[in-house]
Amino acid sequence: MANPQSPIRNPQSTTLPSSDEKAAVVRAMFDRIAPRYDTLNRLFSLRLDQYWRRLTVRTVAISAQDIVVDLACGTGDLSELAVQAGAQVVGVDFAANMLAGARRRGIGAAFVQADAGCLPLPTGWATVVISGFAVRNFVSILAVLTEAARVLKPGGRLALLEVDTPSNWLLRWGHSLYFNRLVPLLGALLSDAWAYTYLPRSVLYLPTSVELQQMLEAAGFQDVVKRRLSGGIAQLVTAVKKGETAKREKGETEKKENGL
Repeated sequence: MANPQSPIRNPQSTTLPSSDEKAAVVRAMFDRIAPRYDTLNRLFSLRLDQYWRRLTVRTVAISAQDIVVDLACGTGDLSELAVQAGAQVVGVDFAANMLAGARRRGIGAAFVQADAGCLPLPTGWATVVISGFAVRNFVSILAVLTEAARVLKPGGRLALLEVDTPSNWLLRWGHSLYFNRLVPLLGALLSDAWAYTYLPRSVLYLPTSVELQQMLEAAGFQDVVKRRLSGGIAQLVTAVKKGETAKREKGETEKKENGL
């Protein structure tokens, strides 16, 4: 995962913030852009962000039997879909203005201001943890994944929806032109120049697929699957928390291998 070389010193800088400054800088940024965040998400993604979120909820099969935690929930798009699926939902975000926007929507979820790396939730309480377009904004991805595993029951499901970079060179070129040039230009005109310069560049914070799988396994997850979405401009990573079921299946496999 790429590391920033120097901290942001002024709002016009295009340098990514250092790990020491990242939390405060990102929180302030999301508080500033909260009023127009949803509108610009729809615009810049050509409404694909809505399709990707619906796919996320379907992929982890959220239902009325689930207790869902939506990490870095923003204004509540994923939370709303989970509520519509019948689940009990708690949305967590550290940006107060984002949470205010979520509450105004009357979604029917509980919204809590907290850091995703230190959740005010009981251990083994939830059945699903979801997160949309937030991994690259976490200061410590491993700490957040470990906390997600803590609040999940054994066998609980995790879904991480994030941006990605297409593997096809032509798609990668076109996506780079749009994401790194046009989005910052439109963002400056319609919202916040620094924020929409940071957001495309924040892809540099993302670990590789191999590194993310290693983090997930270290945090206590298994059955990690990455799905490339819409030609590879987004990704959906799912995993299952290890638990008694996994231990039992492993034991049964070992017995068969030993002829027992």
